Amino acid sequence: MENSSNIFNFKVGKQLSDQGGRAGVITTPHGEIQTPAFIPVGTKATVKSVLPESMKDLGSQALLANAYHLYLQPGPEIVDAAGGLGKFMNWPGPTYTDSGGFQVLSLGVGFKKVIAMNDETFRSDEVIADKKERLAHVDNDGVTFKSHIDGSMHRFTPEISMQVQHQLGADIIFAFDECTTLHNTRKYQEKSLERTRLWAERCLVEHDRLTKERSTKPYQALWGVLQGAQYEDLRRKAAKDLGSMEIKGVSFDGFGLGGALDKASLGTIVGWMTQELPENKPRHLLGIGEPDDLFVGVENGADTFDCVAPSRQARTSAVFTNVGRVNLTNAKFNRDFNPIDEECDCYTCKNYTAAYLNHLFRSKEMLASTLATIHNERFIVRLVEKMRTTIISGDFAEYKKDFLGRFYAS
Repeated sequence: MENSSNIFNFKVGKQLSDQGGRAGVITTPHGEIQTPAFIPVGTKATVKSVLPESMKDLGSQALLANAYHLYLQPGPEIVDAAGGLGKFMNWPGPTYTDSGGFQVLSLGVGFKKVIAMNDETFRSDEVIADKKERLAHVDNDGVTFKSHIDGSMHRFTPEISMQVQHQLGADIIFAFDECTTLHNTRKYQEKSLERTRLWAERCLVEHDRLTKERSTKPYQALWGVLQGAQYEDLRRKAAKDLGSMEIKGVSFDGFGLGGALDKASLGTIVGWMTQELPENKPRHLLGIGEPDDLFVGVENGADTFDCVAPSRQARTSAVFTNVGRVNLTNAKFNRDFNPIDEECDCYTCKNYTAAYLNHLFRSKEMLASTLATIHNERFIVRLVEKMRTTIISGDFAEYKKDFLGRFYAS
C-alpha cells in the first residue's frame, strides 16, 4: 500500500545461503534503513540522556517511540500539531511507534523482561507478577487501563491505536495486539491469537480510512504483529493469517514478531514465523537487544530490532565491550585511563577514559548516563551493521563465531 507522493517499500539483497538471514533496504518517507538494523528506543520521544543529534552521529538509522506513553503525555494531538514525531523531537530520519499492545502485558501482568521468561513453571489464565497491581484489563473489543501517571482510566481499541499512531506520525506503525506471557494456558493462547487476528483486521480498515483522510501527510506503513507464544502451530498460523490478510486491497506492509519468547527457543520460534511470511516484506523482532539474541534473530530472518536494554543498562554503569559486559563502578576502573573499549569508534571511547566514567558514576553525575548510553547504543548499532556487511561479504558465520567467542568467553 502506498501514498502517491511517499512510497514505502522493501528490497531484499544478499541472503545467507543456508539460513533465513538477509540484507535489505527499507525505504520510508524520511529515508532508508539498511537492514539488518538495530532501532534504538526513545520511549517518550527521547533516548534517555542523549540528544537526537548524538543518536544520528552514532549511526542510528531510525528511532522507535512508545504510543502508550506519548498518548498519555504530551498527547498525540500535540505531536501531530508539531508536525509529527520526527519534527517534535528534532530527528530527521525514519521513526517507528509501537501500538500500545505490549502495555497489555506489562501493565496487565507486571512482567517486563519477556524474553527472559521460560515455559517450565506455572500455567494460568489470570497471570499476575508478584506484588503487582493489574492496571490493564482485556476484552474482545480492546483494553481498559489505568494511567501509571495519575491513575486516570483510559481505553485502547484497534481503532484508537490507529488514530493515536496516525497523529504521532511515525513512518512505521504497528497493529494493536494482545501480548501474552509464556505462563498463560494453551487455551488462553488460542483465544488471544484469534482476538489479535480480529484486531488486525480492524486495524487495516481503520488505517486505510485514516490514510485517505490524511492524504496530505507522509504515508505510514502498517505492520501486523504475530503472537503465539511457544507453540509452533499458533506461531505459524499467526504468520499465515496476517501474511495473507487483505481487506479491500489493503494488506500489511511488514510484520512485527512479538510476544513472550523463551530465550532458549528464540531462533526456532522466529524461524517458524519467517518461514511462513512473505519474502518481500520486512520483519521486526520486538524487544530484542542482547548480542547473542541479535545474531539468532538475524540468521533466522529478522530484519530490524528494538530494545531498551542498551540505554537502560548504561544508566546502571553496565557497558558492552568486545570481551563482555562490564560494570564501570568496579574498583579496577579507578585508574584505567583507556577507553571503555579499544575497538569502539563511539564519541565516548574517542574522548573519555574508563576512569573518568568510573568517577562520574561514583559521583552520581548526569553526564555518566549520557556517555555510557552513547557507547552502548553505538556498540549494538555497530554490531548489527557488521552483521549486514558480513552477510553481503559472505563472512557472517566467521564473524558470529569470533564475536560471540570473545564476548561470552568468561
